[in-house]
Amino acid sequence: MTPEQIAIKWLEAFNEHHLENLLSLYHNDAVHFSPKLKIRKPGTKGLIKGKDALRDWWHDAFERLPQLRYIKQTITANHQRVFMEYKRMVPAEEDMMVAEVLEIENGLIVASRVYHG
Repeated sequence: MTPEQIAIKWLEAFNEHHLENLLSLYHNDAVHFSPKLKIRKPGTKGLIKGKDALRDWWHDAFERLPQLRYIKQTITANHQRVFMEYKRMVPAEEDMMVAEVLEIENGLIVASRVYHG
């Protein structure tokens, strides 16, 4: 898959809350940084590493927010990096614009970083 195709698959898996499909896009030792991690799990300082940590993080999010959805705004990609902008939507919460960068190596996400607007 191209990096852009990975981003599209990422959004699909996330919106379906299909955890294993989402994790299949990641390298086993991938790292993920998110401002939400800093808030919900302060001990991480916003950074987690590995599929087990990603699985725990997203499982918790899907359980707490069963109607959480990301609506694609833009995807810009080159051969090793994807920049995605999407709208985070959860009923009873204000919509939030989010940007996320995915670093790709050998067809897998090795790092991701989330920015809130």
